[in-house]
Amino acid sequence: MRVLIAPDGFGGTLSPAEAAQAIADGWASVAPRDQVDLAPLSDGGPGLVEVLAAALPDAQVREAVVEDPLGRPVPARWLLDGATAYVESAQACGLHLLTAEERDPTRTSTYGVGQLLRAAADAGAERIVVGLGGSGTNEGGAGMLSALGLQRFDADGRAGAALRAVVRLAGPPKLPPLVAATDVDAPLLGLRGASAVFGPQKGATREQVALLDGALTQWADVLEAHLGVAVRDLPGAGAAGGLGAALLALGAVREPGIALVQRLVGLAERVAQADLVVTGEGTFDVSSLRGKVVSGVAAAAAEEAVPCLVLAGRVTVGRREVAAAGVEAAYQVPDLEASLAHPARELAALAARVGREWSRGVGE
Repeated sequence: MRVLIAPDGFGGTLSPAEAAQAIADGWASVAPRDQVDLAPLSDGGPGLVEVLAAALPDAQVREAVVEDPLGRPVPARWLLDGATAYVESAQACGLHLLTAEERDPTRTSTYGVGQLLRAAADAGAERIVVGLGGSGTNEGGAGMLSALGLQRFDADGRAGAALRAVVRLAGPPKLPPLVAATDVDAPLLGLRGASAVFGPQKGATREQVALLDGALTQWADVLEAHLGVAVRDLPGAGAAGGLGAALLALGAVREPGIALVQRLVGLAERVAQADLVVTGEGTFDVSSLRGKVVSGVAAAAAEEAVPCLVLAGRVTVGRREVAAAGVEAAYQVPDLEASLAHPARELAALAARVGREWSRGVGE
């Protein structure tokens, strides 16, 4: 039996490659004769550089020191493959860079993402692909634009204005063509937007969510007036706390991150050769069905009529949603606390249990 293992990372506990290896180890423990193909994936969020570095043999791994969401220096890696650079925004503004006590989207910034873009441009990149997802920010990419030289002014002409007070911008950044590889198709504003859906995950209170959405509304109007792009309703504008909106305002072409990664790793061809596909992530929830790894893998498996399973730390979607996504079955680890303490061990144990149920080679 040929099993394709194609997971995302698991919520800051396992990288995509580590998750794939844990699943493979568990599966092999009960079905050693199965042929296993490991294809760790990213939807543009954490793990993008790791995944693409393995998939693009000629890519050069570059390093830079940039500011994290709170302005502290942090090392970040990006890729240069020919004339194309691949930047993972989470390496500069990721939620995983913050402790639980530090999560406050009224304070965090994407300034370091702008530093990464500048490093790629200075290295001669003629096209920059920016992976969006897993951010700890909700400021519409304002920090990124500041790092690139765009200044914000309030009604009194003071520079460095907060988003809710911005009325004018100056100094449009000059960059090579951009691709915004988004992990979700969320708009910038409203009940499905960056603040309402993802703000609470980043530490925002209910009152702060309303304030953040109002600030992004003002920011969208100013971006449109200065850069000529109406971003508020564009799919993906709400990705990474509105970082997608800033990139789209700069003229970036949007592509779902999972579609881009699947193409570069040759996932369609690998699915076609498999008898079973196993994917997974830390939490399999409603947002998983809107452009994340699990939904992309399930769709690819459905194209080839190959059954697809999901392994997760938690599963919060019902059977009907699971089936509608093209997933045969979803499984979660039995003990979430144990999985946080020993993520690889618990995921391997879950994979072994699922392997006993699904592998035709069990007991051989």
